[in-house]
Amino acid sequence: MVKKYVLVSGGVISGIGKGIIASSTGLLLKTMGLKVTSIKIDPYLNIDAGTLSPLDHGEVFVLNDGGEVDLDLGNYERYLDVTLTRSNNITTGKIYRDVIERERKGDYLGKTVQVVPHITDAIQDWVERVATIPVDDSGEEPDVCIIELGGTVGDIESAPFVEAMRQFQFRVGHENFALIHVSLVPTIGSVGEQKTKPTQASIRDLRGLGLTPDLIACRCEKTGLDEGIQSKISMFCHVQPEQVLAVRDCSSVYHVPELLKDQGMVDYLWKRLNIEKTISITPALKEKGSEMWRKWNQLTSAQERLHDSVTIVLVGKYTNLQDSYASVVKALEHASLNCHKKLIMKWVEASDLEPETRSSNPVKYHEAWQDLCSAQGILVPGGFGNRGVEGKIAAAKWAREQKIPYLGICLGLQIAVIEFARNVCGMTDADSIELDENTKTPVVVYMPEISKTHLGGTMRLGTRPTEFQAGTEGSTLRKLYGGGSTVMERHRHRYEINPELIEKFEAKGLQFVGKDETGQRMEIVEMADHPYFVGVQYHPEYLTRPLRPSAPFMGLILAATGGLQAHLATL
Repeated sequence: MVKKYVLVSGGVISGIGKGIIASSTGLLLKTMGLKVTSIKIDPYLNIDAGTLSPLDHGEVFVLNDGGEVDLDLGNYERYLDVTLTRSNNITTGKIYRDVIERERKGDYLGKTVQVVPHITDAIQDWVERVATIPVDDSGEEPDVCIIELGGTVGDIESAPFVEAMRQFQFRVGHENFALIHVSLVPTIGSVGEQKTKPTQASIRDLRGLGLTPDLIACRCEKTGLDEGIQSKISMFCHVQPEQVLAVRDCSSVYHVPELLKDQGMVDYLWKRLNIEKTISITPALKEKGSEMWRKWNQLTSAQERLHDSVTIVLVGKYTNLQDSYASVVKALEHASLNCHKKLIMKWVEASDLEPETRSSNPVKYHEAWQDLCSAQGILVPGGFGNRGVEGKIAAAKWAREQKIPYLGICLGLQIAVIEFARNVCGMTDADSIELDENTKTPVVVYMPEISKTHLGGTMRLGTRPTEFQAGTEGSTLRKLYGGGSTVMERHRHRYEINPELIEKFEAKGLQFVGKDETGQRMEIVEMADHPYFVGVQYHPEYLTRPLRPSAPFMGLILAATGGLQAHLATL
């Protein structure tokens, strides 16, 4: 079967938007009826993203199979509506581990193991293998594989991957391999002149490494590329003017696919990869692709016409880098769009809500509380460590007492239960053993099967069932999920609610409506006499889609805008 590969590389600076451009390219090809998969290459030495701090690398995205991967794989899944595997994220650590394991087994027959050819061959073999894995409901091999090369061309750690891709273009053939290079065209000085030299230097580096771009995606400010800039980049970078795309800043990343399509990206790739003659596209897939594009256009055009807003306050500990909560933000956006509301997010650093900040920085303290008090809905996401925990507990208390819609995710559920134990059940020293190993009232405990010494990949990870308990037919979240008895969601945690205390909590009105298949692990908590007070142990944000928002987030937005009961009545 003929397979097409599109490599997306980046130059000048990191964080330039390769992930969105790779996702948008995949979406555009999928709307033409092609089956598309994606691979993200991360040049760091970590085996996976599981042990990386969110402040260092953004959120850790979790897949169905439990893979802890780069947040860009979340973009791929949301844009392409596919289900990827841990193998779709390649790291230097994974490649070197595999090669060293083979060397130890004697697979190289006494040869000297080197970066070229052994590491580069391993990279190419990995890409070819993963590109054949079905990722959608068709169960068929993908036609196109989008490969995003993380980092910046010229980085030392990227060198083996760049060399592997240089060889790969000859392995698969010219008409099966295209390269999109994302570069920056900065605007300098008071006159606002756009400069092409960074892009010229980046392309020169790329060509010097043996790769020639087919399309140059130029990130620029809101006006696009100035007159003459496109032809200048074309002349100095050895491409036709139509191969230079202006990717200006948009009001929303959901507009990027339209921006690229309007500049002829699909038409160019169609001819460049000779798709017409080499890939057979069924009428059913063409129709499905057209429908996907129609719905995408509806979504983006509706977003521009939103007038009514909803204010959600996110109380977290990684708010200095908003990528730390990328999927949570997307889930809120998707739910808001589907409720026809414009999302206004306020970010509150949890520690700013604590009494210590009141004395050390009273202005910050009062601003944080002012934001919290103005919230229509409060969200406490997952996290690790004890910094900011008391601030999160204060936020949960405020939401419970003031009847403000609340959604707690993972740690957010545990926070809500600790707060309830302290202030409703009279357990004044209630705590989590993550925060205080010697607590006399451990509301949150270590899961017995979890390693306490190894951190990487040892949590409860991946898709697991949550079963609604008998007599919970009136549960708000159960209704939002469609009324079924079981839901499948992705998990990432190593602590759980202490099952020995559940009876005491339920006697006071905190209902554990969802548990795991053993009935011992608490998954969903609700408060009956509250507009919307929900905590979930899993991470529903990982399965959100623009056209299929996550149920817990829909509940939060609906409750925050006063539409929850009317919505439930229609289900």
